[in-house]
Amino acid sequence: MENIAPKDNTYLLGHEEQEKFILNAWREHKLHQSLLISGPKGIGKATFAYRVARFLLQADESKSSNYKSLEVASDDKTFRQISSGSHPDFKVVERGYIKTDRQKIYKAVQSGNYMTEDELDNLKKSTEIVIDDVREVNDFLAKSSADGNWRIVLVDSADEMNRASANALLKILEEPPHKTLMLLISHNPARLLPTIRSRCAKLELKPLKDNQVASLLRRYRAELSEAEIKKISAMSEGSIGKAMIYADGGAVDFYEKMGALIGQGNNFRTGDMLKFCDMAAKDDNYDLFKEMVVKFLTEQVKKSKNVEQYTDLFGKAVQAFRETESLNLDKKQVVTNIMVSLARMEQK
Repeated sequence: MENIAPKDNTYLLGHEEQEKFILNAWREHKLHQSLLISGPKGIGKATFAYRVARFLLQADESKSSNYKSLEVASDDKTFRQISSGSHPDFKVVERGYIKTDRQKIYKAVQSGNYMTEDELDNLKKSTEIVIDDVREVNDFLAKSSADGNWRIVLVDSADEMNRASANALLKILEEPPHKTLMLLISHNPARLLPTIRSRCAKLELKPLKDNQVASLLRRYRAELSEAEIKKISAMSEGSIGKAMIYADGGAVDFYEKMGALIGQGNNFRTGDMLKFCDMAAKDDNYDLFKEMVVKFLTEQVKKSKNVEQYTDLFGKAVQAFRETESLNLDKKQVVTNIMVSLARMEQK
């Protein structure tokens, strides 16, 4: 199964209008120095941002009329440098590793035993972007560009900044150095400081169409049947990121089993309910269960006569999920409580 990181992805679908906007702004020397790229998770915002960065660092401004898109070939030097994290004029700001795991990296580097991609994937990252992560941007911007070209900072995602790091970034946005581009990715711009939003040009990426999600699934999950592709595309709400998670997690079958149990109302068989809850509470399935519960309740709020009751249950479910994570509660008990509540609601 293929999972291509945004920094390595050459293919983008569904955001041609936004790409054209960037290309025209660059040609006319009207590109804003701070760009807020927003939209739901999993629709290609990071892939789009990397595409913009690669183009600006590779393109020849004296030949601007020659470019028809922002595409840069994967064998291009700029592409390879950005993919490997070695481009001198490109900086990514994201959640760093927790202190203990950061020390593991330092020790590995000092001993000359560099960690593999798999080892790095198993390390834990902080829950937020902290001020030290943003301060590195000041050091980066204090240096001159390697060839007088653009310097680009990508914040992925700006939603994950805490108050201190957000204020530190704001100072940079207030007076960005010449020919510097700040790319801020946000899944929920309303969570950002109003002063950050006001200093950025807004570029909203829309959810993909079902046929676009289906096309991408055929590309990245070729083993799926057309029936599975159709169902997953309809479930994914325009997010190829969600669609691939659903495909890998067997979401169609999971959702159908969950719906069948809930649909029995108070007549469900206790053994069947406990068997499902035991499966859903496992670490490999719990995140998918949360996704499916939110999806189910959202659909019920839209179509049910018991709107207030389902809305109330939605809030209680979200709160239960949060408390389970923060207080380390028993997942199976939480799953069981939610499933029984949903079944009882269906009985009404």
